[in-house]
Amino acid sequence: MDVWFNQLLRTLALPEFGLSTVFVVSLVSATLIPLGSEPAVFGLVKLSPHLFWPAVAVATVGNALGGGVNWWMGYGAKRAYEHYKHSSVHAKALVWLERLGPKACFFAFLPVIGDPLATVAGWLKLPFWPCFFWGALGKFLRYVVMTAGGLWLWPGQFTPG
Repeated sequence: MDVWFNQLLRTLALPEFGLSTVFVVSLVSATLIPLGSEPAVFGLVKLSPHLFWPAVAVATVGNALGGGVNWWMGYGAKRAYEHYKHSSVHAKALVWLERLGPKACFFAFLPVIGDPLATVAGWLKLPFWPCFFWGALGKFLRYVVMTAGGLWLWPGQFTPG
């Protein structure tokens, strides 16, 4: 398995697979697996500045789909929980999320709390598409700000090596 995974990473690291790498990293980083996708987006844009908007778009799609996976995981976890144990105990976060509704998913871009936020939205059975929209909007704005900010802080052509 390690050999297969290392080969996959080597293949995705090739310049001609830059956008697909950004997509995979963005998708995985939006799940409950702790991984940051901003360095991948920034690195690709530094190597190929003309890919700024495509990289932001691909990262947003991958990250939003990962948020959708979290929603479905939360929905499935809630169904399993209700099937085996009935309890009305809710944390403050659940009350806050219920009060804000799908708009709370805008904050799914935040580190540490963002990914579980989408999962809890699924747990609460908040409507999928509004949650997906608000989460994607927040993630899109994060990628634009982080990548443009990185380019502003580190201007000039990147030369590997």
